[in-house]
Amino acid sequence: MSSRKTEAVIFDWAGTTVDYGCFAPVQAFVEVFKEYGVEPTMEETRKPMGMLKIDHIRTMLNMERISTEFEKVHGRKPEDNDAKEMHDIFEKKLLSILHNFAEPKPYVIETVAELRKRGIKIGSTTGYTDKMMEIVTREAKAAGYEPDCWFSPDSTCGVGRPKPFMVFKNLEKLGVSSVENAIKVGDTVSDIKEGKNAGLLTIGVIEGSSEMGLTEEEYNALTEEEKIENCERVREVYMNAGADFVVQDMRGILAFIK
Repeated sequence: MSSRKTEAVIFDWAGTTVDYGCFAPVQAFVEVFKEYGVEPTMEETRKPMGMLKIDHIRTMLNMERISTEFEKVHGRKPEDNDAKEMHDIFEKKLLSILHNFAEPKPYVIETVAELRKRGIKIGSTTGYTDKMMEIVTREAKAAGYEPDCWFSPDSTCGVGRPKPFMVFKNLEKLGVSSVENAIKVGDTVSDIKEGKNAGLLTIGVIEGSSEMGLTEEEYNALTEEEKIENCERVREVYMNAGADFVVQDMRGILAFIK
């Protein structure tokens, strides 16, 4: 590994580089399930975060409590058709609010500038579709963040995380010479698994992550003790998912650039 030279860093979007706490999809998921008579908990809603959005809905519908609640309301178990219908509603809801959730997170713009100064390319993968990304990339660019490339599951025949295909698209587009020369950075279990499945050094970011699930105001309002407790919980989730390293905020990844 000593000969490894970092050529590219591949970031996730919501919860990693933009949308502190990853709130846009969460809000839309909760509203859709409520329309179907089921009120999901935050934990249930966030557990599949990072997946392709239809897979996220399927995963939630398969959760024991949600499936039972759905059956009580509709007199039958949820089917894949329900997932598809819910996804259509979800997409409409999300597209209507996404422009409000593309603000770059703290230290992202400075860290990316420092990476570029070192000749490192910036890639990205997402659980959003191309249609959603049109809005997110436009707003993020206006706010000062623009990676060299991005790929959604639309570019990989609808196959999202934890499969590694979007990462491979990035490596190809950016001309990276080996998987050892790229780093994957994310804020969910499926991000970590995507990076490891692609064979990349993979780093989880704690502050502003979907895994932590707090707004910037909520996080800053915590006592030092509560902050430590929350950060340790998130760190453990990432490490259990196979992360190589975990950093407090975006600046931390600079320590792993070779």
